[in-house]
Amino acid sequence: MFSKQESRKLREEFWIAFGKSFPNKWTLYKTEVKGLSFKFHFDLKKAIVSIDIDSDFDQQIKVWDKLIALKSILLDEFLPEGIFEDFYILENQKEISRIYVELNNVSIHNKNTWRETMEFLNNNMLQIEKFYEEYKDVIDS
Repeated sequence: MFSKQESRKLREEFWIAFGKSFPNKWTLYKTEVKGLSFKFHFDLKKAIVSIDIDSDFDQQIKVWDKLIALKSILLDEFLPEGIFEDFYILENQKEISRIYVELNNVSIHNKNTWRETMEFLNNNMLQIEKFYEEYKDVIDS
């Protein structure tokens, strides 16, 4: 069991190590599409790379519909393990739409899983960004 301070320190160490191992300039929140962002998440049980749509209802539906239209391309060419959830509830009970891939049985508290997790995060975010670069005109239209 880790104290909050120890847990915070491990999280900080992981993200610093990730940044040093994979020094990319990620798109993340700079998609230029209102409410569309790309995210990394790593906790005590899993790691997730996601495309999140968090906007007003009309914009969320508009962007989600465009991503659904591209679903087969996204799954066939970029994220074969992608999971599509039009209603995804965050821990804070906020409802968003999310496309994500996850790696289970890893923990930010277990340094033995860090390398596998870093590679998972890097590879999948690269795929999301490639998809976005290729289809951003369709998504943003």
